[in-house]
Amino acid sequence: MSKHHLTEIPFSSLPLEPGLQQALKDNKLEFCTPIQAESLPVLLDNRDCAGQAQTGTGKTLAFLLACMQRLLKHPEIETTPGKPKVLILAPTRELALQIHKDAQTLVQHTGLKLAICYGGMAYEQQKSQFEQPVDILIGTPGRLIDFLKQKLYTLKSAQCLVLDEADRMFDMGFINDVRFMLRRLPPPEQRLSMLFSATMAQKVMELAYEHMNNAILIKIESDSPAVERIDQTMYHPANSEKIPLLLGLIKKFQPERAIIFSNTKHAATRVWEYLMSNGHQSALISGDIPQKKRESLLQKFHDGEYAFLVATDVASRGLHIPDVTHVFNYDLPDLGEDYVHRIGRTARAGNKGHAISFACEDYAMNMMDIESYIQRSVPNLPITSDLLIQPIPRKRLIERKPRPNSKPGQGRQRPHQGASRGGQNDTSKGPRRARSPSKKPSGSEQQSG
Repeated sequence: MSKHHLTEIPFSSLPLEPGLQQALKDNKLEFCTPIQAESLPVLLDNRDCAGQAQTGTGKTLAFLLACMQRLLKHPEIETTPGKPKVLILAPTRELALQIHKDAQTLVQHTGLKLAICYGGMAYEQQKSQFEQPVDILIGTPGRLIDFLKQKLYTLKSAQCLVLDEADRMFDMGFINDVRFMLRRLPPPEQRLSMLFSATMAQKVMELAYEHMNNAILIKIESDSPAVERIDQTMYHPANSEKIPLLLGLIKKFQPERAIIFSNTKHAATRVWEYLMSNGHQSALISGDIPQKKRESLLQKFHDGEYAFLVATDVASRGLHIPDVTHVFNYDLPDLGEDYVHRIGRTARAGNKGHAISFACEDYAMNMMDIESYIQRSVPNLPITSDLLIQPIPRKRLIERKPRPNSKPGQGRQRPHQGASRGGQNDTSKGPRRARSPSKKPSGSEQQSG
């Protein structure tokens, strides 16, 4: 968190329990961000709050402190199995994991118990959490509803509700699931409710009015919007130039930590294999990567073990990875909103960042929607010969599984065109191939299950 992004209000001035104050000191958190300074006095006074602020500005810490303070002030309410006191809903498993990680740093001196539920893995392990006492339940709607219908837990004892990234709940089609859970909570006047969102559209406000108790609306307007703090540039490469241009820009800018986005899992794998083959140790996350391995790779990228993360849009929201200096849009996204969320992985918490996009033969038409959405033109730069680096041919690092009912030897893929010439004919899509029946569209990668 950059210093200029903080207020002059110290956490020590807030009426927080000693255990929470100690956790803040342990993590060297001294001053509030604007959203924390505005929302915490309201929440600590037991008033509902609907907060709007840009991503990376400390909303998670605000609602975690408010929930934990309320529980610590009422220790007479016993913690029992299957009766969580706090429900925190997140739209994606990655965001749920990030919230859980932040919560772990705050409960060390409190004795509060955490549980987390999300789709994709660890089904039985997550079920077993409800055999033990739990105070704070964090999760995504699908898995939480599954366990709720199995009567593994009840929400009748909940004292706090948090809806994080409420706008994303609507975007991902989870709002009916959210309403299902909210109807199983105590009435709004009997709990403390918090809704946080990067945008406060009318549909989000209607949710606040329906399920909250006269919530106070707090909007934090940044003097320097995140998009304006990002140095955005655009190149127009041919498909065959995308890999050489990416390698050339990496050599030019020497990113300390960069995320490279593609539109498909196939393209992400190709980019990752080229980076690895050309000496750039990288992590790859997409819908094909098992959840446990994905978490491990994200942690290694977070810790600086990898300088590059190649990803589909599964990583564009809800992740707090500090000090990302560069974002590359190897493929331009279809929507302007997705572009903003991608490049928002840099310039977090008041820092500056760089976003470099490729308007290639396949996706250049998306630029009109993007520039309309951000209400500005992205500068176009020429592709000079020194920016094109002849790549070492990529090595196949992920083997494709043979298709069902194929004869021996038919499951092996033929080399892609151009591989023997160092990727000169490389495209983001690769050669046309028949999709197997089990392959899902890339948009499903963000679903939390």
